[in-house]
Amino acid sequence: MTRLSRRLILSLLPALPLAAALPGGVRAQDAAIRLRDLYNRDLSFSDLALSNEGQRITIAGFMAPPLRAESNFFVLTKMPMAVCPFCEPGMPWPDDILAVYAKRVVDVVPFNVPLQTSGLLELGDYVDPELGFYSKVRLTDATYGRA
Repeated sequence: MTRLSRRLILSLLPALPLAAALPGGVRAQDAAIRLRDLYNRDLSFSDLALSNEGQRITIAGFMAPPLRAESNFFVLTKMPMAVCPFCEPGMPWPDDILAVYAKRVVDVVPFNVPLQTSGLLELGDYVDPELGFYSKVRLTDATYGRA
């Protein structure tokens, strides 16, 4: 078995982005999607969101302060937020948050710790029957961990 030299490995690094374009390379489902990529400028769902509806995707972000203890629900935000980003009545749905319904009770993570969250993408209006939380987009059957 041949040992790869450090020089060879470093010389191959610039070719990695090209590998993503090859068949069998990195697919969109394997890479983290940004929250803003789920929407068009008019806040309609993007083609990326529509094409991934019902699929397992990964999104990076931060856990907002929880609405309730001992819940399997949390909100993922684009930026760390120490206060509730959606608690003002009458505010339009922000395009930089995502409702997350985890497979298990959520272990609260500090608001400034980056997370990778993976789950089934659901689009459309939904009101949580238990919490009364309204969402336009959410992940279900989700898992999460520190990024």
